[in-house]
Amino acid sequence: MIEAVMLWNEPNNLSHWDFEIDQDWSAYAEMTKLAALAVRAENPSLPRVLGGISPIDPAFIQRMEKLGALDSVDVVAVHGFPLDWNHWTIQEWPLKLEEICSVTPKPIWVSEVGASSFGAEEVQEFGLQKTAELLIPRVDHIYWYSLFDLPKAWPATTRHRESEGSSYYRHFYMGLYREDGTPKLASRHFSDLAPSLGICQWFHFEDHRLESAVRLLRDLGVKKLRTGLSWADSERAHAEQWFDRQMQLLEPFEVTVTFCFTPERRGIRPHHTSPPKDPREFAEFCAGMTRRYSN
Repeated sequence: MIEAVMLWNEPNNLSHWDFEIDQDWSAYAEMTKLAALAVRAENPSLPRVLGGISPIDPAFIQRMEKLGALDSVDVVAVHGFPLDWNHWTIQEWPLKLEEICSVTPKPIWVSEVGASSFGAEEVQEFGLQKTAELLIPRVDHIYWYSLFDLPKAWPATTRHRESEGSSYYRHFYMGLYREDGTPKLASRHFSDLAPSLGICQWFHFEDHRLESAVRLLRDLGVKKLRTGLSWADSERAHAEQWFDRQMQLLEPFEVTVTFCFTPERRGIRPHHTSPPKDPREFAEFCAGMTRRYSN
Protein backbone atom coordinates (compact mmCIF):
# COMPACT_ATOMS: atom_id res chain seq x y z
CA MET A 1 0.00 0.00 0.00
CA ILE A 2 2.67 2.52 0.98
CA GLU A 3 5.47 2.85 -1.56
CA ALA A 4 7.47 5.43 0.43
CA VAL A 5 7.23 7.82 3.36
CA MET A 6 8.10 11.50 3.26
CA LEU A 7 9.21 13.26 6.42
CA TRP A 8 7.43 16.61 6.51
CA ASN A 9 6.42 18.88 3.64
CA GLU A 10 8.43 21.89 2.41
CA PRO A 11 10.56 22.25 5.56
CA ASN A 12 12.49 25.14 3.98
CA ASN A 13 9.28 27.06 3.26
CA LEU A 14 8.54 29.52 6.04
CA SER A 15 4.81 28.85 5.71
CA HIS A 16 5.36 25.16 6.54
CA TRP A 17 8.09 25.24 9.20
CA ASP A 18 8.60 27.76 11.99
CA PHE A 19 11.93 29.30 11.07
CA GLU A 20 11.74 31.80 13.95
CA ILE A 21 12.07 28.89 16.36
CA ASP A 22 14.43 26.77 14.27
CA GLN A 23 16.61 29.33 12.52
CA ASP A 24 19.30 26.91 11.35
CA TRP A 25 17.04 23.86 10.72
CA SER A 26 18.87 21.85 13.36
CA ALA A 27 15.55 20.94 15.03
CA TYR A 28 14.14 19.75 11.71
CA ALA A 29 17.27 17.71 11.03
CA GLU A 30 17.14 16.05 14.45
CA MET A 31 13.43 15.29 14.07
CA THR A 32 14.05 13.81 10.62
CA LYS A 33 16.88 11.58 11.80
CA LEU A 34 14.80 10.16 14.64
CA ALA A 35 11.76 9.65 12.40
CA ALA A 36 13.83 7.99 9.69
CA LEU A 37 15.30 5.55 12.19
CA ALA A 38 11.84 4.77 13.53
CA VAL A 39 10.48 4.10 10.03
CA ARG A 40 13.43 1.88 9.17
CA ALA A 41 12.93 -0.14 12.34
CA GLU A 42 9.35 -0.87 11.29
CA ASN A 43 10.04 -1.51 7.60
CA PRO A 44 13.70 -1.59 6.49
CA SER A 45 12.82 -1.79 2.78
CA LEU A 46 10.55 1.27 2.73
CA PRO A 47 12.16 4.31 1.04
CA ARG A 48 12.39 7.41 3.23
CA VAL A 49 12.11 10.75 1.45
CA LEU A 50 13.36 14.07 2.80
CA GLY A 51 10.46 16.52 2.94
CA GLY A 52 9.98 17.96 -0.56
CA ILE A 53 11.69 21.35 -0.67
CA SER A 54 10.26 24.63 -1.91
CA PRO A 55 12.09 26.69 -3.02
CA ILE A 56 14.55 24.40 -4.79
CA ASP A 57 17.64 25.30 -2.82
CA PRO A 58 20.88 23.28 -2.99
CA ALA A 59 22.15 25.12 0.10
CA PHE A 60 19.34 23.58 2.14
CA ILE A 61 20.34 20.10 0.97
CA GLN A 62 23.94 20.87 1.92
CA ARG A 63 22.72 22.02 5.33
CA MET A 64 20.88 18.72 5.79
CA GLU A 65 24.05 16.86 4.86
CA LYS A 66 26.10 18.82 7.39
CA LEU A 67 23.55 18.08 10.12
CA GLY A 68 23.47 14.37 9.27
CA ALA A 69 19.85 14.30 8.12
CA LEU A 70 20.70 13.48 4.53
CA ASP A 71 22.38 10.24 5.60
CA SER A 72 19.11 9.09 7.17
CA VAL A 73 16.99 9.30 3.99
CA ASP A 74 17.06 7.49 0.67
CA VAL A 75 15.57 10.17 -1.61
CA VAL A 76 15.41 13.95 -1.83
CA ALA A 77 12.39 15.67 -3.31
CA VAL A 78 11.70 19.07 -4.84
CA HIS A 79 8.60 21.14 -5.56
CA GLY A 80 8.25 23.62 -8.41
CA PHE A 81 5.54 25.99 -9.63
CA PRO A 82 7.25 28.25 -12.16
CA LEU A 83 4.00 29.46 -13.77
CA ASP A 84 2.56 30.63 -10.46
CA TRP A 85 5.02 31.25 -7.61
CA ASN A 86 8.65 30.61 -8.48
CA HIS A 87 11.00 33.24 -9.89
CA TRP A 88 12.22 31.05 -12.73
CA THR A 89 10.71 29.88 -16.00
CA ILE A 90 9.26 26.47 -16.75
CA GLN A 91 12.04 25.84 -19.28
CA GLU A 92 14.54 25.96 -16.39
CA TRP A 93 13.35 22.69 -14.86
CA PRO A 94 16.41 20.73 -16.11
CA LEU A 95 18.69 23.36 -14.58
CA LYS A 96 16.86 23.26 -11.24
CA LEU A 97 17.24 19.47 -11.11
CA GLU A 98 20.93 19.76 -11.95
CA GLU A 99 21.43 22.18 -9.07
CA ILE A 100 20.31 19.45 -6.65
CA CYS A 101 22.21 16.70 -8.48
CA SER A 102 25.36 18.77 -8.02
CA VAL A 103 25.16 18.54 -4.21
CA THR A 104 23.86 14.99 -3.64
CA PRO A 105 24.02 11.65 -5.43
CA LYS A 106 20.67 10.58 -3.96
CA PRO A 107 17.71 10.03 -6.31
CA ILE A 108 15.53 13.09 -6.88
CA TRP A 109 11.75 13.02 -6.99
CA VAL A 110 9.50 15.90 -8.03
CA SER A 111 6.88 15.45 -5.36
CA GLU A 112 4.81 18.52 -6.28
CA VAL A 113 4.62 20.31 -9.60
CA GLY A 114 1.65 22.12 -11.03
CA ALA A 115 0.06 25.11 -12.68
CA SER A 116 -3.09 26.93 -11.70
CA SER A 117 -5.99 27.87 -13.94
CA PHE A 118 -6.27 31.17 -12.05
CA GLY A 119 -5.72 33.31 -15.15
CA ALA A 120 -6.84 30.90 -17.85
CA GLU A 121 -7.34 27.16 -18.20
CA GLU A 122 -5.13 27.25 -21.28
CA VAL A 123 -2.17 28.24 -19.08
CA GLN A 124 -2.66 25.15 -16.93
CA GLU A 125 -3.05 23.00 -20.04
CA PHE A 126 0.24 24.28 -21.42
CA GLY A 127 1.89 23.85 -18.02
CA LEU A 128 0.89 20.20 -17.78
CA GLN A 129 2.13 19.33 -21.25
CA LYS A 130 5.40 21.26 -20.94
CA THR A 131 6.08 19.83 -17.49
CA ALA A 132 5.62 16.30 -18.80
CA GLU A 133 7.93 17.00 -21.73
CA LEU A 134 10.69 18.33 -19.47
CA LEU A 135 10.44 15.99 -16.48
CA ILE A 136 9.35 12.54 -17.65
CA PRO A 137 12.69 11.82 -19.38
CA ARG A 138 14.61 12.96 -16.28
CA VAL A 139 12.69 11.86 -13.16
CA ASP A 140 10.89 8.61 -12.35
CA HIS A 141 8.59 9.95 -9.62
CA ILE A 142 6.58 13.05 -10.57
CA TYR A 143 3.41 14.12 -8.76
CA TRP A 144 1.10 16.67 -10.37
CA TYR A 145 -0.55 19.00 -7.86
CA SER A 146 -3.45 18.42 -7.83
CA LEU A 147 -6.55 16.44 -8.76
CA PHE A 148 -9.18 18.80 -7.29
CA ASP A 149 -9.41 22.53 -6.80
CA LEU A 150 -9.39 23.51 -3.15
CA PRO A 151 -12.97 24.32 -2.07
CA LYS A 152 -13.34 28.09 -1.81
CA ALA A 153 -14.98 27.76 1.60
CA TRP A 154 -11.79 26.23 3.01
CA PRO A 155 -8.64 28.10 3.99
CA ALA A 156 -5.40 27.36 2.15
CA THR A 157 -3.50 25.74 5.04
CA THR A 158 -0.18 27.43 5.88
CA ARG A 159 -0.87 30.33 3.53
CA HIS A 160 -1.51 33.97 4.45
CA ARG A 161 -4.35 35.65 2.59
CA GLU A 162 -3.70 39.11 4.00
CA SER A 163 -0.09 39.31 2.78
CA GLU A 164 -0.07 37.22 -0.38
CA GLY A 165 -2.74 38.81 -2.55
CA SER A 166 -3.34 36.93 -5.80
CA SER A 167 -0.66 34.38 -4.89
CA TYR A 168 -2.95 33.15 -2.14
CA TYR A 169 -5.92 32.68 -4.46
CA ARG A 170 -3.96 30.62 -6.96
CA HIS A 171 -4.03 27.81 -4.40
CA PHE A 172 -7.72 27.37 -5.11
CA TYR A 173 -7.23 26.72 -8.86
CA MET A 174 -4.54 24.00 -8.95
CA GLY A 175 -6.81 21.03 -9.69
CA LEU A 176 -7.44 19.22 -12.94
CA TYR A 177 -11.06 19.24 -11.80
CA ARG A 178 -13.10 22.08 -10.34
CA GLU A 179 -14.56 22.01 -6.86
CA ASP A 180 -17.81 20.58 -8.25
CA GLY A 181 -15.95 17.75 -10.03
CA THR A 182 -16.26 19.08 -13.57
CA PRO A 183 -13.13 18.74 -15.72
CA LYS A 184 -10.83 21.52 -16.89
CA LEU A 185 -9.02 21.57 -20.21
CA ALA A 186 -5.83 20.03 -18.81
CA SER A 187 -7.65 16.94 -17.54
CA ARG A 188 -8.18 15.63 -21.08
CA HIS A 189 -4.42 15.10 -21.48
CA PHE A 190 -3.63 13.41 -18.19
CA SER A 191 -4.52 9.85 -19.21
CA ASP A 192 -1.94 10.10 -22.00
CA LEU A 193 0.74 11.05 -19.44
CA ALA A 194 -0.14 8.56 -16.68
CA PRO A 195 1.34 6.47 -15.21
CA SER A 196 4.55 8.43 -15.85
CA LEU A 197 2.88 11.30 -14.00
CA GLY A 198 1.37 10.66 -10.60
CA ILE A 199 -0.93 12.90 -8.59
CA CYS A 200 -0.40 14.75 -5.32
CA GLN A 201 -3.76 15.19 -3.59
CA TRP A 202 -4.04 16.24 0.04
CA PHE A 203 -7.17 15.02 1.83
CA HIS A 204 -8.52 16.97 4.76
CA PHE A 205 -9.83 15.19 7.85
CA GLU A 206 -12.98 13.26 6.86
CA ASP A 207 -12.71 14.73 3.36
CA HIS A 208 -15.96 14.32 1.41
CA ARG A 209 -13.98 14.12 -1.87
CA LEU A 210 -12.18 10.86 -1.09
CA GLU A 211 -14.45 8.40 -2.93
CA SER A 212 -14.81 10.58 -6.03
CA ALA A 213 -11.04 11.11 -6.05
CA VAL A 214 -10.43 7.37 -6.14
CA ARG A 215 -12.83 6.97 -9.07
CA LEU A 216 -11.19 9.76 -11.04
CA LEU A 217 -7.66 8.55 -10.30
CA ARG A 218 -8.58 5.13 -11.64
CA ASP A 219 -10.24 6.64 -14.72
CA LEU A 220 -7.10 8.68 -15.42
CA GLY A 221 -4.84 5.64 -15.14
CA VAL A 222 -2.92 7.02 -12.14
CA LYS A 223 -0.70 4.53 -10.34
CA LYS A 224 1.43 6.75 -8.09
CA LEU A 225 -0.27 8.96 -5.53
CA ARG A 226 1.18 11.29 -2.91
CA THR A 227 -0.93 12.30 0.07
CA GLY A 228 -0.53 12.95 3.78
CA LEU A 229 -1.32 11.61 7.21
CA SER A 230 -1.41 14.49 9.65
CA TRP A 231 0.15 14.09 13.07
CA ALA A 232 -2.07 16.96 14.22
CA ASP A 233 -5.18 15.13 12.99
CA SER A 234 -4.15 12.02 14.91
CA GLU A 235 -5.34 13.69 18.10
CA ARG A 236 -8.86 14.30 16.79
CA ALA A 237 -11.76 12.10 17.82
CA HIS A 238 -12.15 9.11 15.46
CA ALA A 239 -8.78 9.82 13.80
CA GLU A 240 -7.87 6.14 13.62
CA GLN A 241 -11.09 5.30 11.79
CA TRP A 242 -10.50 8.11 9.29
CA PHE A 243 -6.91 7.09 8.62
CA ASP A 244 -7.99 3.47 8.13
CA ARG A 245 -10.73 4.45 5.70
CA GLN A 246 -8.45 6.75 3.73
CA MET A 247 -5.67 4.22 3.41
CA GLN A 248 -8.04 1.35 2.60
CA LEU A 249 -9.57 3.29 -0.30
CA LEU A 250 -6.11 4.28 -1.55
CA GLU A 251 -4.85 0.70 -1.48
CA PRO A 252 -4.94 0.28 -5.31
CA PHE A 253 -2.28 2.98 -5.71
CA GLU A 254 1.44 3.19 -4.97
CA VAL A 255 1.22 5.75 -2.18
CA THR A 256 3.91 8.08 -0.94
CA VAL A 257 2.55 9.21 2.40
CA THR A 258 3.79 12.43 3.96
CA PHE A 259 3.94 12.71 7.75
CA CYS A 260 3.65 16.33 8.91
CA PHE A 261 1.84 18.95 11.01
CA THR A 262 2.47 19.21 14.75
CA PRO A 263 -0.43 18.96 17.22
CA GLU A 264 -0.75 22.30 19.00
CA ARG A 265 -0.14 20.88 22.46
CA ARG A 266 3.03 19.13 21.31
CA GLY A 267 4.66 22.11 19.56
CA ILE A 268 7.15 24.55 21.00
CA ARG A 269 4.54 27.01 19.82
CA PRO A 270 0.87 25.98 19.60
CA HIS A 271 0.88 25.79 15.77
CA HIS A 272 1.05 22.99 13.22
CA THR A 273 4.27 24.39 11.69
CA SER A 274 6.12 24.37 15.00
CA PRO A 275 8.96 21.99 15.78
CA PRO A 276 7.78 19.55 18.44
CA LYS A 277 8.86 19.96 22.02
CA ASP A 278 10.05 16.36 21.91
CA PRO A 279 11.03 15.12 18.40
CA ARG A 280 10.73 11.53 19.62
CA GLU A 281 6.96 11.99 19.64
CA PHE A 282 6.94 12.69 15.89
CA ALA A 283 9.13 9.61 15.39
CA GLU A 284 6.62 7.54 17.37
CA PHE A 285 3.79 8.78 15.15
CA CYS A 286 5.76 7.91 12.00
CA ALA A 287 6.58 4.46 13.37
CA GLY A 288 2.95 3.79 14.26
CA MET A 289 1.64 4.79 10.84
CA THR A 290 4.36 2.80 9.08
CA ARG A 291 3.59 -0.26 11.16
CA ARG A 292 -0.14 0.07 10.52
CA TYR A 293 -0.11 0.74 6.79
CA SER A 294 3.05 -0.71 5.25
CA ASN A 295 3.23 -4.23 6.65
